[in-house]
Amino acid sequence: MTPQSGRPVPPAMSDIAALRESVNQQASANASAGRTAHAVGMVQTGGQLEKLDIERRAVGPRDIDIEIDFCGLCHSDIHSARGEWGAKELPLVTGHEIVGRVVAIGSDVEGFEIGERVGVGCLVDACGQCESCEQGLEQYCLNGAVGTYASKNPKTGEYTQGGYSTSIVVDQDFVLHVPESLDPAAAAPLLCAGITTYSPLNHLFVDQEDAVGVVGLGGLGHMAVKLAKAMGAVVTVFTTSPSKVEAAKELGADHVVLSKDEDAMNAVRGTLDVIIDTVAAPHDLNDYFKTLKVDGALVQVGLPSEAMPAIRPGSLISRRLTYMGSNIGGIAETQEVLDFCAEHGIVSDIEIVTGDQLNVAWERMVAGDVKYRFVLDVNSLREAETAGASA
Repeated sequence: MTPQSGRPVPPAMSDIAALRESVNQQASANASAGRTAHAVGMVQTGGQLEKLDIERRAVGPRDIDIEIDFCGLCHSDIHSARGEWGAKELPLVTGHEIVGRVVAIGSDVEGFEIGERVGVGCLVDACGQCESCEQGLEQYCLNGAVGTYASKNPKTGEYTQGGYSTSIVVDQDFVLHVPESLDPAAAAPLLCAGITTYSPLNHLFVDQEDAVGVVGLGGLGHMAVKLAKAMGAVVTVFTTSPSKVEAAKELGADHVVLSKDEDAMNAVRGTLDVIIDTVAAPHDLNDYFKTLKVDGALVQVGLPSEAMPAIRPGSLISRRLTYMGSNIGGIAETQEVLDFCAEHGIVSDIEIVTGDQLNVAWERMVAGDVKYRFVLDVNSLREAETAGASA
């Protein structure tokens, strides 16, 4: 597979105006009945991704119907579809980094227009009533947030299906405005990788007074570097790979430390305020704790599927350190990161893949062979269907 590298050019405003005029004529019909979406998903346990059709619900009063243009690929997609985080109901269409256009809106929807570029991240619903939801922390909903895929939505009765598909219908409270200044494909990973790394930096009030460490330089790590630099921090990247030293510097890292080099690790001892750990494989944290200042914090955002080596309590006690985790972000904070990225010109570094390249892309993700994020061009699913119909 040779995926296309780079970022697609956003459509001209004249094209957007034409889309709005066209879809306005169909909005009433779309709102009254559900429709079929073309998709790629896991159909049988242990199998490969396959093409399939899924049904999207009718547009309710508070719903927004979105034609999907791009969907980022996340390691969570693989873990979920392959049952590595517990068995999931099949068939399953994954994908929670969705960017597209509004094609129909419910009668009670406010703040969105037909033709507007929008996004959907990792959540499509939550109870809206618990303490977490009231604080804008829907990702920590005490009654169970509804994931964009592989979740039962108690409000609609659906088993949610994600963004490796041509369309999706979502409650307006979980739809995000994607600034037109951002490339739509390169902006898609901001809805997971971006918010996952932005949220802990934001929560810990990182600014230009701070020294931030980033462990790992994959899809999450490269976003952490970009975001921390935009906040004004001095950034140190930890990596086990000498080949990633120059790549980290190209992303804006001020310092790069080979974590297997004892002398290099000792040289940064007690210099960092915050560490964002993005590694999703088991690794020893105790040496990283030594690089933190008094009252420093190490935030775990990578999620290993196996047990981690034990943390020595003395590593924390010796400098009053905090070891914490962070899980994506709420809807308001996700909108905040999109606006922040538009202001600072930040997007993900991506490779574009088509629907028939997804299985190979997943294998490359598992092997760490992507710089730094794959994004599915969903139009390839439409084009394949059109080609099949005309054959």
